Amino acid sequence: MSQTGPHWITFANEKGGTGKSTTAIHVAIALAYRGAKVVGFDLDHRQRTFARYVENRAETMQRRKIDLPTIECQTIPPIPDDEFGDILKCHAADADFIIIDTPGRDDPLARFAATHADTLVTPMNDSFVDFDLIGQVEGENFKVRKLSFYAELIWEARIKRSRLAIEEGRAEMDWVVVRNRTGHTEARNRNRIEQALGEMSKRVGFRVTQGLSERVIYRELFPSGLTLLDKGHLGDLGTSHLVARQELRQLMAALRFPDIQRSEAAAEKVDA
Repeated sequence: MSQTGPHWITFANEKGGTGKSTTAIHVAIALAYRGAKVVGFDLDHRQRTFARYVENRAETMQRRKIDLPTIECQTIPPIPDDEFGDILKCHAADADFIIIDTPGRDDPLARFAATHADTLVTPMNDSFVDFDLIGQVEGENFKVRKLSFYAELIWEARIKRSRLAIEEGRAEMDWVVVRNRTGHTEARNRNRIEQALGEMSKRVGFRVTQGLSERVIYRELFPSGLTLLDKGHLGDLGTSHLVARQELRQLMAALRFPDIQRSEAAAEKVDA
């Protein structure tokens, strides 16, 4: 990798139900397929969706006697920032990527994870209910009226991150808003959201990209811990599943993670 130390990716959104953990695990496994060593941390110690997915994957590998690219994952209870920093140094010192899945609420560790992220990913459903997390719009013309508390929080986190970038010689934070489930949004409303996101992105400096559509396959994969990339173990794939895999590939390209030195075998797996 081009930088010193692992690339830190934080998935954060104070609203639940946005596909945050689903997006995080698919990104993590996609990186593992590329030959990267990925270490994950689930900060939602009560729900543990991200960690449970990894555990389910390990159980499936053992039960089926198969070997799949996977990640290490730790569940982190509420602890001081410095203790979490020590855990990161212990478990992720030789990782290529750190992936942190935060709870869908304001949380001290989530703020810490956002502040230190190289890439901050904020998944949202394509609705003004979710957009309200980032900014408020006028009821008549849907023009952005003001930043939300969350956007202001991330703005402050980016300022802190800028200081860290200077001190540690790292790049500026890349904040990416990922639009999940766009296929279930009426076209006119989708265009309004797109315009509002475009206006807001200029104010606070995030990028916008398409994410994962609403598909039953994501919910069905959770108990086995499999992902759309594990095509040899999913049975016959329908057209919608193939489209979903392409969505994931496009998302990975849009996130612009740093390259790693992949083995030839790993390259064949992810590009197949």
